[in-house]
Amino acid sequence: MAERDGTEKRGRLSRPLVLAAAVALVDREGLAALTMRRLAAELGVESMALYRYTPGKEALLDGLIESYFTEVNARLRTNADNGPHESTRHRPEWRLELSRIARSFAAAAHAHPEILPLVATRPLTVPLARRPAPVLELTEHILAVLGRAGFDDATALAVYRTFVAWNLGCLLVDKRQVVDNPDEPEPVLRLGLHRLPAADYPRLRALAPRFTEFDDDAEMLAGLDSLLDGMPQPPLDAFYGGDAS
Repeated sequence: MAERDGTEKRGRLSRPLVLAAAVALVDREGLAALTMRRLAAELGVESMALYRYTPGKEALLDGLIESYFTEVNARLRTNADNGPHESTRHRPEWRLELSRIARSFAAAAHAHPEILPLVATRPLTVPLARRPAPVLELTEHILAVLGRAGFDDATALAVYRTFVAWNLGCLLVDKRQVVDNPDEPEPVLRLGLHRLPAADYPRLRALAPRFTEFDDDAEMLAGLDSLLDGMPQPPLDAFYGGDAS
């Protein structure tokens, strides 16, 4: 009976199901909790049953990246949060699309904060052509947006690198990282400021509470606009066949 139950459970497994369970586990308990044995227990199967869908821990980490970018691309395809942010409403269409991509990426980061550091570093450890398909899909989309806007190749790559670096930087320096104890209602204790000697860190003590007060989306998009304003602009707004008239 036990052997039959195990066979039935393995028969219900799929790669998307395995990766979804891995994402849920990491969201709940962090990357340190993710092992093949623990994931198998979450799915109610033996560890060996997982190797049909992911050959080991390293591949499982790549699967987390795959799942994250799959979610970002799905948000873009379904027009999630598609309306322009107030701060970008009057920008040309290619700028609006970059803002939409940034907001979709940020939404995935806020949903999966434990995966974000992996997203920022792991793709860089493998050659471009070996990165998960959803990563390449988003990269291709961004470069296509810039190409349709009229940028030459060199400038498009410069804008792409600036765009990616700014978005990842903002998300990695998110306000969640300054909270020492999220369950503590007293601000000083919640931020752990009692751990910082006032004589040694007067400015940090004074400014730390403001880290928790900013509007994530507004600050990210305002900074992105400032960066893009300072870069070379396309000769005309060719986005989706537009013209300069």
